[in-house]
Amino acid sequence: MSFKFKLTDSLVKVFPEQEPDNLKEKMIKLLQGEVFNFQLAYTFEYQSGPLYLPDLTYELVSDEGLDISVERVELVPVTLPVYLDRVDDDYLFTDPRLAPDLLVPKETNIFRPYANQWRSLWFHVVVPEEMAAGKYNIKLNIKSLDKDELIWSDELEIEILDQQLPEQELIHTQWFHADTVADYYNVEVFSERHWELIDIHMEAAARNGVNLLLTPIFTPPLDTQIGGERTTIQLLEIEKNGNEYNFNFDKLDRWIDLALSHGIKYFEMAHLFTQWGAVACPKIIVKVDGQEEKLFGWHTKATSTEYKEFLQQLLTAMREYLEARGLWEKTYWHVSDEPNLSNIDTYAEAKKIVEPYLPAERTMDALSNYEFFEKGLVPRPIPTNDAIEPFLENNVENLWTYYCCAQVLEVSNRIISMPSARNRIIGAQLYLYDIEGFLQWGFNFYNAQFSRHLLNPYVNGDAMNGFVSGDAYLVYPGIKGEALDSIRGRVFFEALQDMRLLKALEFLTSKDEAKEVIKSVLGSNVTFKEYPKGEAGKAKLLELNKVIKEKISNLVTGEE
Repeated sequence: MSFKFKLTDSLVKVFPEQEPDNLKEKMIKLLQGEVFNFQLAYTFEYQSGPLYLPDLTYELVSDEGLDISVERVELVPVTLPVYLDRVDDDYLFTDPRLAPDLLVPKETNIFRPYANQWRSLWFHVVVPEEMAAGKYNIKLNIKSLDKDELIWSDELEIEILDQQLPEQELIHTQWFHADTVADYYNVEVFSERHWELIDIHMEAAARNGVNLLLTPIFTPPLDTQIGGERTTIQLLEIEKNGNEYNFNFDKLDRWIDLALSHGIKYFEMAHLFTQWGAVACPKIIVKVDGQEEKLFGWHTKATSTEYKEFLQQLLTAMREYLEARGLWEKTYWHVSDEPNLSNIDTYAEAKKIVEPYLPAERTMDALSNYEFFEKGLVPRPIPTNDAIEPFLENNVENLWTYYCCAQVLEVSNRIISMPSARNRIIGAQLYLYDIEGFLQWGFNFYNAQFSRHLLNPYVNGDAMNGFVSGDAYLVYPGIKGEALDSIRGRVFFEALQDMRLLKALEFLTSKDEAKEVIKSVLGSNVTFKEYPKGEAGKAKLLELNKVIKEKISNLVTGEE
């Protein structure tokens, strides 16, 4: 039997036809509270003759205290890997194919190689925050199941530093679509089973570094066909009596309590006007004369008198509610998603309606045009990472950034066809430019583009040829209601962790010195578009991680 095994790092995507590189470092420094990922790549080299592949087992032998979980890396269909008119040299592939992304938890330690195909297991090591400093070993043994014979073995040495990883300061949202959770599992919205699934998926969001949660006080008017509808998901129960609206916050209380229980600290409320220009109202269900009706929606002009009166009462009541819960200063509001210069006037009209009730520091929107900030329409702008330069050049304070399917040239993104290093570089960039928050629109969007219908995310990952594969969701819905992680999510979390490592170094030295470390390794002219790419970029990212920890180690031991 001709088996081959290799330990490799988390930035390697193990494709069936390509032998991966070996793990470069087997002596790993980690901070208390840090997460570390590595992979076991394996194959069976078949030449000729009868083929029978026996089951193998892995055995993890590690010192007490490390929390290690194991997942099987599965291939997924990538049917829209790139936009043919927008592609650069920093992609792993541009043709439709199967690619590694989905992480499926291992229920047993048994696995079976494929003949002449490389596959991998993903090892997720969590260092407890209170773990004692010192050296620990992780040994991995591979045996045949039937004969219990040792086939292969390797080990890593982990050195835990006497320094805790700081908490994440970046405010981070991946838009949470609770309606697609209900749709995918075919459960009634806000039934007890739906609440169970919401709870599970909130926990998944938190473990992927989300600490700002999109909250559907009414159905978010996002990626919805003009005149069309998404499944109604409205936390507020609203009743109209004459000209007065009464609001019941019971479901919102439950939502917030669940989020807080998972460590989520911040909340962003559903957009107050429709996407791409604020021309109409979100779908809002109101009980009128004892009967529920769609009082607002595409049929209602954004500037209608009735909607203005509704917003006045809604925003006043929401502020009272959030202040009573101590959350007003941790809540953000949106006017309309992704406005552009062609609809700046309608956006301005909508902004004027809500301005008396929402302070500037509480409102923000994703956009690409500096003019919105220049005219005072969006005091807290969220420009795309490929349109952020004018905002940086003008020293905009409290700056955020985001990317979606359109940011596919030069800049970082999490697209499946891109190398993982291109995903992870965002952490160093966010730290270097003092970015306060990061937004991505698709934590779990399982619909076709414009929400025309539900999709199977295991079959179609591009929203029916709408968004390049990897844009619409970060987790996969498990058969039992789980939210299964992806390579992309784990690597993005490593980017967030890079920021926290730099923050740890900053605490011990200074922010300027931490930034100088980035420049010394990645280059002095790192921007959101210029940074080391390809294999060299991956090597430099791993080197940066190593250099930061060596400096921290020397500082905490007094050697520097």
